Amino acid sequence: MAMVCESLRPGGDVAGSEVLRADGLYRSFQVGGASVKAVVAVTLSVWEGEVVVLVGRSGSGKSTLLALCGGLDRPDRGQVEVGGEKIVPGEESVPPERLRNQVGWIFQTAGLLPLYSAVENVSLSLRLRGIPVAESLKQAHAALAAVGLAERSAHRAHELSGGEQQRVALVRALVKGPSLLLADEPTSQLDTDTGRGVLEVIRQAADAGTGVLLATHDNSACSIADRVLLMEDGRVRVHRGQERGSMQPS
Repeated sequence: MAMVCESLRPGGDVAGSEVLRADGLYRSFQVGGASVKAVVAVTLSVWEGEVVVLVGRSGSGKSTLLALCGGLDRPDRGQVEVGGEKIVPGEESVPPERLRNQVGWIFQTAGLLPLYSAVENVSLSLRLRGIPVAESLKQAHAALAAVGLAERSAHRAHELSGGEQQRVALVRALVKGPSLLLADEPTSQLDTDTGRGVLEVIRQAADAGTGVLLATHDNSACSIADRVLLMEDGRVRVHRGQERGSMQPS
């Protein structure tokens, strides 16, 4: 039987469509002649407007699971759907360019292009979708202003603080309007106050309709969660929050 708990946030019961569905995922790696089970029998879903926080120790399989959910890696067994379309395995998968538009990523480090300004880093995401330069810059300026970075938009990456860089990376991931945001330890290299600001932007994105799967060992991320899942030894268990759909704890 699926575990059902109270929602973590007031009004946290989330309506909308399922933006991510992972069914029966397995992934193993060969390390020093031994098989290491990184992901074991994981089934989960993320819904439109929902933040699902995946907590667990380093090495528990969180990053591998996100890579499977975002199409960066292939499971040994199981299936992933984004927006109702299969992304693995093989011939019937959603085209890569459409997947890039549907899924936004943010990692531990911002990964900004060092010789580009903040607004150029953000606008590049739009230009890759075929949006003209002038319009992409206009949208990028507006998106940066929305997170309090209007006065820093002309600064290059190395001129920004760590928190500012991470917010730029987050805006870059969100400006294309993805249905799903995958966040892998987005606050791990930030101080508490700066990390809180990044989490607030992620929560705002969810409130605007984006589904979010956030992997972290930072318990403060639970403050923005609709559900918290615990990952141990490659297995996901329902920890706290409002269970949705038919996900079963393993």
